[in-house]
Amino acid sequence: MRISEGDKLPQVKVSKAGESGPEPVDTREFFAGRKVALFAVPGAFTPTCSAKHLPGFVEKAEELKAKGVDEIACISVNDPFVMGAWQKADGGEEVTMLADGNGDFAEAVGLTMDGSNFGMGKRSQRYSMLVDNGEVRKLNVEQPGDFSVSSAEHMLGQL
Repeated sequence: MRISEGDKLPQVKVSKAGESGPEPVDTREFFAGRKVALFAVPGAFTPTCSAKHLPGFVEKAEELKAKGVDEIACISVNDPFVMGAWQKADGGEEVTMLADGNGDFAEAVGLTMDGSNFGMGKRSQRYSMLVDNGEVRKLNVEQPGDFSVSSAEHMLGQL
């Protein structure tokens, strides 16, 4: 079942690239006590994700934070090494890159997609959500192939 506005995020272990290797991240702890703009992409370095989705959140980071967002995070079904490399290549420090290596988070929130036709296997759908103290306040799920409602600009309009 897909997560909805008003639901609490599930507790799942994901990871992020740290200075000395992968660092575990507990989603319950990560989202506790603050407002987080989370966006999910099907894959690091993929065309729309690299050309539009991530750059939009990097570009709008100051505006999002000025409207009360404490942290901006990107999550993808990739390993922490890939997410760390993507951050260095395209992301900047404004966005925390979360690696959902096994797709556990995507599955727990009910937002998976099958990318097998592209050799990608199970992935996350493209979406954004505003999470306040672990509760989903806004959820913006894209239709397959679209990029509009999950953008940083759209989220700014919701704040």
